[in-house]
Amino acid sequence: MGMQFYTSPEQIMRDRAEYARKNISRGRNVVALSCADGVLLVAENVSSALHKLYELYDRIGFAAVGRYNEFENLRTAGVRMADLRGYSYDRRDVNAASLAKAYAQTLGAIFSEQTKPFEVEICVAGVGADAQGDELYRLTFDGSINDEPGYLAMGGQAEQLVEILREGHDFESSVSEAFALALRALSSGGGNGSQRELTTDVLEVAMLERARPGRAFRRIKGAALEALMASAAPTDESDEAAPEADESS
Repeated sequence: MGMQFYTSPEQIMRDRAEYARKNISRGRNVVALSCADGVLLVAENVSSALHKLYELYDRIGFAAVGRYNEFENLRTAGVRMADLRGYSYDRRDVNAASLAKAYAQTLGAIFSEQTKPFEVEICVAGVGADAQGDELYRLTFDGSINDEPGYLAMGGQAEQLVEILREGHDFESSVSEAFALALRALSSGGGNGSQRELTTDVLEVAMLERARPGRAFRRIKGAALEALMASAAPTDESDEAAPEADESS
């Protein structure tokens, strides 16, 4: 009879966590932040067909990084839960907090009971009456849930991106200002802290619009995204001032 090797529960959990973190770190980043006009969601995504940003319910959005088929299953389950609760009771009874708690229970059960954990991080975002009332919940592969203070980043260089968001975030900023900050954070995700140039071809952008009645989720693409990119482009004031300096000399 062969000898069975014993592995402690602590070691099993550590191995599962390391496995999930390693695979999630390979994913491209997602940024979410509150601004004056709503909640802006920006993802680096090279696929135009496989989205990372979705609508869950009227004023609730969903963003994810990691293995697509796994977070797509979570998204579908969240949509069904929200629809059922809204139909059974009242649409106002569906909020981001309740959906985030349900996701936390599901991810926690998968992490502790199944051999392989989900390789995902997700964000459940809810837009409020004002920027201070917005909800941003970040959930990790083990079911941990964090109520984020108006901004968050997920993916490979999340800690580096959060530092940039923390320095520049303002609840009263416009959509273009919030997008410029998100773009600056995502562009910093190069090797050795180098800046990268991101184009509209690799960006997926969506917005939970505060003033929009009913369903607040709107994708920003095409000409609207090009206009945002143009507004986020840095201006070189020194070049503009140079001719004036030459004339005065």
